[in-house]
Amino acid sequence: MNHFQPSSLPDEGSGCLYLFQLVDRAVPDYFAPDKRITVARAPGRIDVMGGIAEYSGSLVLQLPTSEAACVAVQDRDDELVCVWSPTRDDTRSQIVKWGMRDLGLRDQRTDLEVAGMLLRADPRDRWTCYVLGALLMLAEARGLRIKRGLAILLRSDVPEGKGIGASSAITVATLRALAEHYGIELTGQEIALLCERVEREIARAQCSVADAMTAVFGKSDELTALRCQPCAHEGSIALPEDMEIVGIDSGLQHAATDSTYLDVRAAAAMGARMLLDVRGVKVHDSGNGRWGEDDPWRGYLANCAAMEFRDRFDAALPASMLGAEFAQRFGGHADVHAAVDAQRRYPVRAATRHPIEENERVERFRAILQQGGPIAENDRIDLGELMFASHRSYTACGLGHARTDYILEQARIRREKGGMLYGARVTGRGSGGAVALLGKRVHVWHEALRIKKALLEATGHSATIFRYSSHGSLPFGVIQLAPKA
Repeated sequence: MNHFQPSSLPDEGSGCLYLFQLVDRAVPDYFAPDKRITVARAPGRIDVMGGIAEYSGSLVLQLPTSEAACVAVQDRDDELVCVWSPTRDDTRSQIVKWGMRDLGLRDQRTDLEVAGMLLRADPRDRWTCYVLGALLMLAEARGLRIKRGLAILLRSDVPEGKGIGASSAITVATLRALAEHYGIELTGQEIALLCERVEREIARAQCSVADAMTAVFGKSDELTALRCQPCAHEGSIALPEDMEIVGIDSGLQHAATDSTYLDVRAAAAMGARMLLDVRGVKVHDSGNGRWGEDDPWRGYLANCAAMEFRDRFDAALPASMLGAEFAQRFGGHADVHAAVDAQRRYPVRAATRHPIEENERVERFRAILQQGGPIAENDRIDLGELMFASHRSYTACGLGHARTDYILEQARIRREKGGMLYGARVTGRGSGGAVALLGKRVHVWHEALRIKKALLEATGHSATIFRYSSHGSLPFGVIQLAPKA
């Protein structure tokens, strides 16, 4: 670098070296050459198992991607907060500037609702919700009073809308950089929970705390194990050297399918509420939801054994129910993020069954990987079947889509033809996004390329393939760029 000396040099593929080039080119027009710059990084993720069951307390297994968001932060001498994110197209703004007082960062207390409305007002500036939202959330949560403006640079190669956790990567990287810049100590769990608040309260987006936890704790080529009750990190699981997970995007963005996801989430909460009565658990109205008192499941469907559900509770639930009927009979449920629409019909039984059986599948998946020694061929087949079963469960809930089903069918065809591909499933919120493929190292990547070609011929979509992995924000660390003398 011409103007700064980095405290460490990351790997070529981390994305930080390109960020360093952007910083150098932006002196003195954007960055000052005489002030330190703090750089943090956070990866995207492939949801391997667990997916939408996280809101019901399931174990979740996710793989951090090599694609990541990198953020650089430097103080300014004025009261402007500037955010710059270079883009090659004209779909959004590249530089956004706000006064500190406009954002509520100077003398008065930060009003997150007002600030969120301000940041969401212009669709071209909406991306700043995750960057400036992180600053606002940190100020509100820690009583931070900022004395000077900021210059922030975001560079992310995590594709948006493909179900790979782009927004969580951006928010985690920004929170990490800002906390380090201001000398604020945050645990990994605190970063993840603040990230979830940024996405929900400021960006008003659907999110998963599991995505943020992976962006924080993930380790390269290892599955991050998370118990979402609400977000306990249960370590990492190394994949066997001869196995690999890759992702392939379907070309259908999640933004168009959030309503379906919310319907399934609400349906699961409705089922959980109904089962309180079936189990004879007293219901307590806390003001922000209806909970079971002294509930052995502690409010999480995933804590119900799958066999018990099949034997005792499955038949007790209606296949579907109109929202108005549910409100009349049960009053409400415990999930404050999934309102029930009186006019909508919800898939109660399938949505309730999914997190219970998915948790059992994820536990089995982890147990096979952690059994020690080489993984036998029949166990590899079992891993693949668990993924296929998870995808079928998504479909039963209403979260399938012809595009992802096509990818799954191609994966089955390739496996039947002898391809070293064990299993596949849709990731994240379903109804599009990305598909995870598990198979023999290198071979499964070749199979993904074949599926990409078939998808292109069938739909005209040239899919992105996510193959490599990298560390999360905490294992990666923070880089300081010190001015050269």
